[in-house]
Amino acid sequence: QVQLVESGGGLVQAGGSLRLSCTASGDSTRRYQRAWFRRAPGKEREFVAVLNRSGGTFYADSVRGRFTISRDSSKNEFYLQMESLKLEDTAVYYCATSATAIQSSLRDDRAYAYWGQGTQVTVSA
Repeated sequence: QVQLVESGGGLVQAGGSLRLSCTASGDSTRRYQRAWFRRAPGKEREFVAVLNRSGGTFYADSVRGRFTISRDSSKNEFYLQMESLKLEDTAVYYCATSATAIQSSLRDDRAYAYWGQGTQVTVSA
């Protein structure tokens, strides 16, 4: 079992930066797939970024080049560094992990068993 807690959300002006953290407790997530998703108001939850168990990273087209997913295995944490934030990045951001998700399903939220409660990111003009 894994419990996830996000932190680092808040209000930021367009063009600014934020770093989200996801702290895992329970089992180590060292061998897990680790991902970030987000849900904007009135929209479905969508994939943002994933760090697979081999250390590979993949991003949604909308955030590639602006967001970076990373990990600190010694702390059982992973992060989402967000740069050049845009109004359309406003959403609740969720971290998620899976011990069993396969490579082809990493962008699918149904592949993830463990979720945090979400942290609000609001980008203002």
